[in-house]
Amino acid sequence: MPGFVPAGALGTELRALFEQMDADVGRALADLGLAGYRSRFSPVVRVLAEGPASVRELAAATGVTHSAASQTVAAMVRSGWATQRVGADARERIVELTDAARAALPAIRAEWEATAAALAALDAELPYPLTTFVGDLRAALERRPFRARIAAAAQDPRGSDDVVRHRETLGNA
Repeated sequence: MPGFVPAGALGTELRALFEQMDADVGRALADLGLAGYRSRFSPVVRVLAEGPASVRELAAATGVTHSAASQTVAAMVRSGWATQRVGADARERIVELTDAARAALPAIRAEWEATAAALAALDAELPYPLTTFVGDLRAALERRPFRARIAAAAQDPRGSDDVVRHRETLGNA
């Protein structure tokens, strides 16, 4: 298909780069003897290191949805890094670190510190720091969500025949 640009090309590349970096963090965690610990646990562990918290509080503190926080907590519980109990409201779940997780905090903190230093070194090597890029991208998407940008692009009169055929649907932001 001449001229066809896969819409997922950028997303695919970003995911691949993230997965590569995340896998390297995972290898560092394994080297520290933290079998079963996943890097996605770290934001939750940072909060729980200060004391128990509800899933709702964890979601707010880590900037994810309640569902995402709940899924991370469930994975942590399955892996033996956290426990859950019913809160004051039967719907509320209170989460806390296990004794094993508390004992591992020095190693987890060492990985956080080394990873932060590695990211700072990577940022210094790039012409446009990754940390700046992420913040700028977030701000741009807050100003105008990507779906609205897709709708505007669908209205471009230079669009392909496929875009013309689907302009009305694509234009509904």
